[in-house]
Amino acid sequence: MLDRLRISYKNDGLRETVKALIPDGNLSACLTCGTCASGCPATGLHGTDPRKFIRMAVFGMDEELERHPWVWACTMCKRCYDACPMSINIPALIFYLRSQWPREERPKGILGSCDLHMKSKGGAMGVPLEDFQFTVEDLAEECREEQEGFEDLEVSIDREGAYFALNQNSREPVTEPDELLPLWKILHKAGADWTYYSQYWGGENYCMFLADDESWEKIVRAQAEHIDKLGCKVFVNTECGHSFFAVWEGLRKFNIPHNFEFKSIIQYYARWVRDGKLPVNSDWNTDHIKFTVQDPCNLIRKTLGDPVADDLRYVVKEVVGKDNFIDMAPNKSNNFCCGGGGGFLQSGFKEERLAYGKIKDEQIQATGADYCIAGCHNCHAQVHELSHHYGGNYGVVHLWTLICLSLGILGPNEREYLNDDLKEVNVFHPETAM
Repeated sequence: MLDRLRISYKNDGLRETVKALIPDGNLSACLTCGTCASGCPATGLHGTDPRKFIRMAVFGMDEELERHPWVWACTMCKRCYDACPMSINIPALIFYLRSQWPREERPKGILGSCDLHMKSKGGAMGVPLEDFQFTVEDLAEECREEQEGFEDLEVSIDREGAYFALNQNSREPVTEPDELLPLWKILHKAGADWTYYSQYWGGENYCMFLADDESWEKIVRAQAEHIDKLGCKVFVNTECGHSFFAVWEGLRKFNIPHNFEFKSIIQYYARWVRDGKLPVNSDWNTDHIKFTVQDPCNLIRKTLGDPVADDLRYVVKEVVGKDNFIDMAPNKSNNFCCGGGGGFLQSGFKEERLAYGKIKDEQIQATGADYCIAGCHNCHAQVHELSHHYGGNYGVVHLWTLICLSLGILGPNEREYLNDDLKEVNVFHPETAM
């Protein structure tokens, strides 16, 4: 039996505003087919779904929508938009409604991360540049002294003329600094000429999730101007999805001039493996441990599409072995969102977030894989929690960890997310364990 939608009054203000602001926002074009709701993990949360949300807007139920908590349960993953036969941009409607909340009433976790980012001019954890610089220099020096083959490891901040400018999610330097090392080692092995940049160096951007356009633009504009001043040719994003989308969409949306190319490190992983600069192989995987991969919505469906999903799979198969990779179904641009994006992780709606993620957990468990590779930071945190919450107990790991494991350069302190089956495999300089 269909759930009845009770209409208390009619007001066309929201519908007309959305139609004027969003080119593909003609809500009246909705066929009520339910395709959006049937493929949305947020269906049922807070008693609603995408189809019902659209109908409420069409019927002029503006007041009910203006403070509806479902806008913070929708991750704006765009799966509904891709499936909609009328191409109605539901995520854009959600973003607009988020922006209409009084700023102080928006979820405290997202709001606080945005404010810390703006105040520190670093990242969402509020880390001062001096602290980031100290961590980077100390860790790099330790690596040069203790790990043979990396005596000339170069890690810099604001080095003019470097080819690559790299961002950095602020979680690593604050809570797990040893997770910085694998990516540095990969860049070193590939012979990449790179530097961090100092202005808003944090890759994450919760101001975007907050629907605070002014702050979102300020962060991306400052990054672009600073990187251009350094003379870098390529602005390269780490494995994270939302940090990629924040810059990619920010440059377009706010018409920010820039002289660099913007790329994902996944694209370079694939290029360096193909070119032999990263001579990975799967010889280490003698026990045929199985892996699957989470496709970040923000990197694949919302920006670069299936070509980068193919790059991701190419690298994974070269690293773990073709026969040891099991894909989820569906996958690539049609994959289900895990529920970690859109600010959901910091929205305060934990019960709803875990319910949202049940589809993703079922996908992973259906593969029978021992590990899920989730490079995106929000995906990684969400899938890691889903593994424990639903009892799958599969490992969740960054791709940089497995690349270094394959290359034989993964140190004993760089294995935080490996389970016991891989803790002692191919350990580089085991004597440095702490």
